[in-house]
Amino acid sequence: MKKILALAILGLIGLGFTEFVEYPIDGYERTGIKRLKRLEMIKNGELKETSPLPEGAKKSWEDIQLNLLNRKEDSVGSFFMVDESFQKDIGALFRGLDKSYSLAIMDISDPDSVRYAERNKTFGYQPGSVGKLAVLVALFEQMAKIYPDSFELRTQLLKNKVVKAGVWGLTDEHTIPIFNVEKNTLVKRQVIASDVFSLYEWADHMLSVSNNGAASIVWREALLMAAFGEKYPGLTEEEAMAYFKETPKKELTDLANDVVNLPLRDLGITSDEWRLGSFFTSGANTYVGDKGGSIGTPYGLMKFLVQLEQGKVIDEASSLEMKRLMYMTDRRIRYAQSPVLKEAAVYFKSGSLYKCDRSKGEECGKYMGNVQNFMNSVIIVEHPDNCRYMVVLMTNVLRKNSASDHMYLASAIDKIVRKG
Repeated sequence: MKKILALAILGLIGLGFTEFVEYPIDGYERTGIKRLKRLEMIKNGELKETSPLPEGAKKSWEDIQLNLLNRKEDSVGSFFMVDESFQKDIGALFRGLDKSYSLAIMDISDPDSVRYAERNKTFGYQPGSVGKLAVLVALFEQMAKIYPDSFELRTQLLKNKVVKAGVWGLTDEHTIPIFNVEKNTLVKRQVIASDVFSLYEWADHMLSVSNNGAASIVWREALLMAAFGEKYPGLTEEEAMAYFKETPKKELTDLANDVVNLPLRDLGITSDEWRLGSFFTSGANTYVGDKGGSIGTPYGLMKFLVQLEQGKVIDEASSLEMKRLMYMTDRRIRYAQSPVLKEAAVYFKSGSLYKCDRSKGEECGKYMGNVQNFMNSVIIVEHPDNCRYMVVLMTNVLRKNSASDHMYLASAIDKIVRKG
């Protein structure tokens, strides 16, 4: 969620998002995402990079497929039948631990005979940057309304429509990668108000480096699509600014809330299972307010993953493109950093939010909050040997490095899944 500013409680708030990169490396010509050009040059030996690309990060965009298309007609509820043996093995990982760990896991190696296990699946957590997946769904939902009969026109809009950051992109300390394709130079810096990128690049910044400003900008554009409909592709910055200045804040807030949440309701995900209530930057609050708070649960997010793999999130083409945008193609972090996943293709989003109260005299730091310590991992794993599974792990374990905790749990979970 949006960066929380200094609170009046004794202490310091820490928000942390480490950089990682997504979308298939060979996608530059198709998407215009300049960062991908650099990765392709590194892969081809045209540029030097000290950190080699993981083998699992080298899939072509054409190789990425949806895993549950042959079960497209099945209801989402039919996937959530607990496998007792699987449940026993997964449950053993958390024996003796408190209710600060929640999880949903589904082995889809055999789509006709999935295995499912859970732990505290309906417990609600502050979703952090995992909520950016809801913004991604909102973007694709609105594009489908503008171009209901042509996915090609939707991707052309993503590639060719460029928009300026403005105040919406401000107040996020995390950087974005900016690659100059003429000079082959890379700069990493914070978003500034004058930044102009295509919708594809803003969406990539939102997911690949979890930039909060980019998330607010993508959400803003989805809101404008809802407001202007088929007129949106030709909408000018001046027309957009006039709309925001002339429209009552409550009306904008209500529309913004509907844009990101109603598509989730259409997927059968209730407001208590997953909802988004506020933008990711305070700059956005110049025009749009907060509404309803934000929450995420393993059950709600697993409903999303299942239907993504079924091709039911908007439509099959949109589901596949969203999965491509979740594909990691560079250094991996948190859950995805587990060494056992090195050869696997992973589709990943994580989110963290932690607070420290220094007055308690306790050890407290990055991902080790002593007031709150949310860490959420949403991942699809595809091993080369066709072992495929999905995990939603959400935790709020105080005074423990949750980034490392998720990485260790990833190794243990992978071992259980692979033993069958």
